[in-house]
Amino acid sequence: MSDFLAQHRKLVQMLRSLGVPNAENASDRMLKFMTLVLKRNEIVNLTTITDPNEFVEKHLFDSVRCYGWAEIVSAQRIADVGTGGGFPGVPLALLYPDKAFVLMDSLGKRTTFLEEAVRSLGLENVVVVKCRAEDAGRDPQFRARFDLCVSRAIAKLPVLFEYCLPLLKTGGWLYAYKTNRARSEIDESENARRLLGGSSDVSIRSLDSHVEDFGHNIMVIQKITTTPDTYPRRAGVPAKVPL
Repeated sequence: MSDFLAQHRKLVQMLRSLGVPNAENASDRMLKFMTLVLKRNEIVNLTTITDPNEFVEKHLFDSVRCYGWAEIVSAQRIADVGTGGGFPGVPLALLYPDKAFVLMDSLGKRTTFLEEAVRSLGLENVVVVKCRAEDAGRDPQFRARFDLCVSRAIAKLPVLFEYCLPLLKTGGWLYAYKTNRARSEIDESENARRLLGGSSDVSIRSLDSHVEDFGHNIMVIQKITTTPDTYPRRAGVPAKVPL
C-alpha cells in the first residue's frame, strides 16, 4: 500500500506540473490502468517495463506530456497508431474525455485486452480497432478523418509518415514520440513528407525525463496537402521499402 501511495503522490505531482485539473482523480484512473496492464502482461506481451515506479514515468507520464499543447487542445478526433498496450492513447483519453480516440493495433491479443480495459475504466470516448495501419489508411471510415495522430516509436519516420499521414485531415497534425537517437530520421524522411502531403518542417519538442537514458522527444509535423490515392501502399510494403 505504501508503494501505491508513493506512486500516486508522484503521479499527482507530475500531472499538476502539466496543469491537469483534478490530478488526484486522473492519477487514480491511470494507476488502475497500470494495474490492468501489468496483470495482463503476465500472459500477453504488452510492455517490457514491469517495475511500477518506472511504469509511472516511462508510460503514464511520458504519454501525457503533450497535455495542453495547441494541436491536441483543438483536435476532436485522435488516432493512436500502433497503440500496443494503450500508449499514449489511453492516458490521453483519460485526460481528454471530450475528445474521441481510436486506438489501432494489428495484434488481436492486444486489442482484446484494450477493449476490456476501456470498459473497466469507463472510457466512453475510446474505440479500439484491430487493423494494420496501411489498411486503415485506405478505409473510408478512417482515411483523412482525424485531426491528430499520435504514435510511440513503432517505426522510423519515413515508415511512420506513410502509416499516419493518410489518416489525417489536411491541416491535421502528427505527434511522433521518439528517443533522442531518432533525430537523424528527419533528414531520411524528407521524401516521404513530400510524397504524402506533410510539411517540409518537423519541429522537435523535448520531453525532459528524471529517468537516466530515457530522453524522449515528440516530433510534430502538419499535413498540408491531400495524400495521393496510391498511399499507403499495401500492408508490409512501407516497412520493407520505405519511401
